Amino acid sequence: MDNKGFISIEYLFSLFIIIIIALGVLFYASASISSSLNIEDSVTHRLILDDVANVISQVNSNGVGYSKYLKLPSDKGYFEVTVENNKLTMEYDDKKGETALMFANLDSKYRLVSGRSYVITKTDEGVVIT
Repeated sequence: MDNKGFISIEYLFSLFIIIIIALGVLFYASASISSSLNIEDSVTHRLILDDVANVISQVNSNGVGYSKYLKLPSDKGYFEVTVENNKLTMEYDDKKGETALMFANLDSKYRLVSGRSYVITKTDEGVVIT
């Protein structure tokens, strides 16, 4: 500003450049925060899927009559785990994750829903989820 209260053109230009730089930094920070939240969500659901596969494998590797209790968390949002043959598939928020079950004898197709509890039992026919 000069003595008469007018803003000079250099002041306006530097203010415009500062605003452009601040918006660029804000956009970059927003994108990186969104990316890290997406990665965190994917890792959380992957750990749940691996935990289900681990419980089924433990039950399958023990003798007939062995059972284990499994409670799927409900605080991670709604998801569904489909168990069929030698594959686990998790679907959540329009995303899909898969993992393999080694040597599991599953004749039926099961659908596990978040927030519910299940008992996984080894029988003569194979692994049964109730």
